[in-house]
Amino acid sequence: MIDIHHHLLWDQDDGATSLDLSIEMARMAANDGITHIACTPHANGHYPYLPEVISSKVAELQHLLDKEGIDLKLGRGCDFHMSYDNIEQARMDASRFTLNCGGYLLVEIPDYAIPRGLAETFYQMQLDGLTPILTHPERNATLQKDSSLIMEWLRGGVLVQVTAGSVTGRMGKTAQRVAHELLSKRWVHFLATDAHNTGSRPPKMREAHDLVADKYGPEYAHLLCVSNPLAAFLNKPMPPQLEPIDLYENLEPKSWWQRLLNR
Repeated sequence: MIDIHHHLLWDQDDGATSLDLSIEMARMAANDGITHIACTPHANGHYPYLPEVISSKVAELQHLLDKEGIDLKLGRGCDFHMSYDNIEQARMDASRFTLNCGGYLLVEIPDYAIPRGLAETFYQMQLDGLTPILTHPERNATLQKDSSLIMEWLRGGVLVQVTAGSVTGRMGKTAQRVAHELLSKRWVHFLATDAHNTGSRPPKMREAHDLVADKYGPEYAHLLCVSNPLAAFLNKPMPPQLEPIDLYENLEPKSWWQRLLNR
């Protein structure tokens, strides 16, 4: 399995607090069946995102994992917050923030609000050659009440990542309910751990993978945990996807009488 959202690097944000904890998280991930991890520190007003520092730490940690015999391949990305400064920097140098300097960008929106003009921002990102991956929408209080915005963004080409812990119920009942609503419609493209530690936010995907395979089919679970995230990690085109349910049903042309009745 490939984990594209993981706060593995020590002393970069609210994730791992020490190098020893980074190694422990990496070992736990590998034991769970994860083979690749994109180290994705926050990029926001609280945590400055310094690509040179992050790349250096990725290389140092990779060396130590190889030495310890922990079979993981590390990459680099970021948990991109939609601030004005970040958006402007991404327009000038998108590879600063993307997964392994490719075309895929993890985008996090606030938990309790939706920034104005977000659809237009997503559209501009795609004009600039980026593929936005919306992270954990099932945990956003606004989207928990109304998924119509997710539908709009999906129709516009945005991809969706759900937290493995939401699928299993670790992130609360509401997040679990919304996660399964999205999964049941095949509106999800990635599962990821969003791991921050080995306790409350552990680097584990296997339980969520198996649950998705049992409820929605092994082909879908493989797409979410292996094929799709590997494509993003390697900056490759996404593989063929399963047909989403109820995503385009309202786009069919209306007959003259439906237009007359505004139905």
